[in-house]
Amino acid sequence: MTKSIRSRALKTAVGLLLAGTVTANAQDVVIWGGFPELTGYYERVAESLSGKYPDLNVIVEPIGLRDHEKRVALGLSSGLDDATILELIGSTANRYIVNDLIQPAPEGVSTFVNDDSNFEAFFQETAKVNGTVYGVPVFRGQGALFYNTDMLAAAGLEGPPTTMDEYDEYAAKLTQRDADGNPTVSGWSLRLSGGGGGIAEKFWINLHQYGGTLLEKDGDNYRAGYANEHGLAALKQYVDAVSGVKTVTVEMPADAAAFQREQTAMFIRESWVIGDTAKKAPDLNYKTAVLPRGSIALPVNLYVSGGSDEAQTAAWDFAIAANEPEHLIWMLDNVGWLPNRSGVDYSGVVAAKPQFGAFVDLPEDYVFFTLPSIEPINEILTRFAAHLVDAYADESLVGNDAAMLEVLKASAEETNKILNRAGILAK
Repeated sequence: MTKSIRSRALKTAVGLLLAGTVTANAQDVVIWGGFPELTGYYERVAESLSGKYPDLNVIVEPIGLRDHEKRVALGLSSGLDDATILELIGSTANRYIVNDLIQPAPEGVSTFVNDDSNFEAFFQETAKVNGTVYGVPVFRGQGALFYNTDMLAAAGLEGPPTTMDEYDEYAAKLTQRDADGNPTVSGWSLRLSGGGGGIAEKFWINLHQYGGTLLEKDGDNYRAGYANEHGLAALKQYVDAVSGVKTVTVEMPADAAAFQREQTAMFIRESWVIGDTAKKAPDLNYKTAVLPRGSIALPVNLYVSGGSDEAQTAAWDFAIAANEPEHLIWMLDNVGWLPNRSGVDYSGVVAAKPQFGAFVDLPEDYVFFTLPSIEPINEILTRFAAHLVDAYADESLVGNDAAMLEVLKASAEETNKILNRAGILAK
């Protein structure tokens, strides 16, 4: 067996490890993750390496995602003494890669990632910067529609909506109201508040269904791509839902918790909701459906930094072992995150839990998009989200296409200024 496998949950302790309160040994491999629900998965992988590394300590340190991001920023800027596996979305890792704080993967790891039988090109590219492999793909966040089948049946609706017009029609029929006409159960829960990145990403999902994109790529550069008819269609949908027909409001319960409590009929979210709902609302009758055109996919990769050459080798071996089919099937079945590796048979999990079908059984023309790996992406999303939040609640925009387009143009101008400041604005 490995010498030790330990989990250390750091609730708010971004500074604990850095300050030396928590220490590790020379032969430790530390895993910094932002998804605590994956602790059991990492422990399984560690156990599987016990024959090859009988004296290796694997220390799993889960922490909330936002604190994890702060911890990584502080750790990489200060330097990591121990071999540390960093669980990061590719667009987040890029800011450290371009500043030489994360080093390229060794040759054997690059060969594994570049093998088309292991990963599709989409996931290979998100693990690279300028063609060089820095991380090993492991899992992704990907959206699908969750809908309450009892509520649809009560509203006389058969099957899920399949077009954006139908999403609006369903939302109107599914909204439950009090005697004064105020919504008490939303027909379609939209992301209206919270972190700026999440607000902008969820808007981008709807924008994608209309054929649009937040950022247009031109060579190695980008420009704002939403101040047009596609962006207007997506913004109109939100403004009308929130300030027009009011099928949802900012004050209403939202997201998975609302869905599980039957306070909303539909919402778009990632596959982790399936496992979460099994625990929190096991009797809820619901199904999932693919989105009309495609989904955001936020691939999470494993990167390695710090430690001795020997410990780094063990850490990279861990990242590859994490992609063994038996571990990936366990992760999908027990946690709900979607593995990125190709050629793995998930049919047994889908047969037992058919809600996963909308995440793994996809139409051939289904289109993924992801956040580009550019340094200012978080600032772009946060600033854009601020414009969106104001617009959603502005009743004067209802039915006023020209005014909504001006909102988008003003925001796009700000987006382009950020891109220009970063030296990556497409002319």
